[in-house]
Amino acid sequence: MSLEVLIWVVMLGMLLLGAPVFVALGVSSITVIILSDIPLAMLATDLFKIADMFPLLAVVGFVFAGALMDKGGMAEQIVEVASLAVGRIQGGLGIVTILGCMFFASMIGSGPGTVAAMGSLMIPSMIARGYSPEYAAGISATGGTLGILIPPSNPMLVYGIIANVSISALFTAGFIPGIIVGTALMLTAYLLARRAGFKARMEMPDGRTARRIVLHNMWSLLAPVIILGGIYAGICTPVEASIVAVWYSLFVGFVITRRLSCKTVYQAIRMAVISTGTIIVVVGVSNVFGRFLTMYQIPQQLASSMLAITQSPSLILAMIMLLLFFLGMFMETLATIVVLAPIFIPIIKNVGIDPVYFGIFWVLTNEVALLTPPLGVNLFIAMNLSGLSLERVAKGAIPYIVVLSLLTFFSIFVPEIVTFLPKYLGMKW
Repeated sequence: MSLEVLIWVVMLGMLLLGAPVFVALGVSSITVIILSDIPLAMLATDLFKIADMFPLLAVVGFVFAGALMDKGGMAEQIVEVASLAVGRIQGGLGIVTILGCMFFASMIGSGPGTVAAMGSLMIPSMIARGYSPEYAAGISATGGTLGILIPPSNPMLVYGIIANVSISALFTAGFIPGIIVGTALMLTAYLLARRAGFKARMEMPDGRTARRIVLHNMWSLLAPVIILGGIYAGICTPVEASIVAVWYSLFVGFVITRRLSCKTVYQAIRMAVISTGTIIVVVGVSNVFGRFLTMYQIPQQLASSMLAITQSPSLILAMIMLLLFFLGMFMETLATIVVLAPIFIPIIKNVGIDPVYFGIFWVLTNEVALLTPPLGVNLFIAMNLSGLSLERVAKGAIPYIVVLSLLTFFSIFVPEIVTFLPKYLGMKW
């Protein structure tokens, strides 16, 4: 068996045995290094390179900021304001959930983090007002997927690092697709609520009270403006913006909402360390894995094989979409990026596919992956919050999976939806 085949066999075997992704990548890489003439010292060198990946600090910052915002009550304030806009509509709480997820996503960049923050608020509220548990859990899990599409986005950060693409351009490109996907999900939530006969059942305040609520929650509403505005105005880099997000969250939590304490900050630090530690380990080990792939020209071989089948950009994207849908059932979102980006980037460049568009396209496929068992991270979080079985949560998410899949397929034929805004703003990548 050749080493090129062995590395895939060992990695897939480890994944089937239930080993974590970073273990599967590490064991497969070490196995082929030992059996080849590659010096083992390369392992330490490539692992150390993680320290040079400065943009990864933004992932740490945004995850920590998201945990602080959740503990500091900012998610709750966002939901309160969103309720003013759509609370009277039939199925309004479902729409509020999507709106809240869109707003919270614009501050933290994490899909599971968005589910945890919004779902903990909205699932009990919906069930108490007569919505079915499956509806509440399904829409909360789905709304959380917007956490990786609406900038800032942790998967976009990792993709930009690996593909050597402007992260600011990726963030900008995610706005229009994020609005389109969010609107489509809200429409789906409304139609499902109407079909099931769920009522609005929300007492709406008068105009004066509504203005008071908006003003009272203004500090939370300003967070995306401050965080993203700094990036697009050229005042700060994404890494610096993540640190601004952390300090802003601390300020709002301690001074405005007064919900933060030394204990809750410690809990937020613990959550952030666990989440980002996993990301950094996976990216570090993938350096070794990617080095082997490059040395044995595996990306070039795969590119040649795909181009021998077709050179149509649309068909190649369709094949990649189906592959990512399948792998997303078994591999974590960031793992698919760090493992497959070095393979796919040469292919899409060969056929003239824009790398910024491809990054957003990849994130769209990962939105579906967050909702598909057996991995489906968002489903598990919604399952824990709702007390339902995985099957019932997945049943509630099925209509949204169909909508997300159709939107991803549609984006293949209209890439201008993604690239229009960064090109209009004159961004280079």
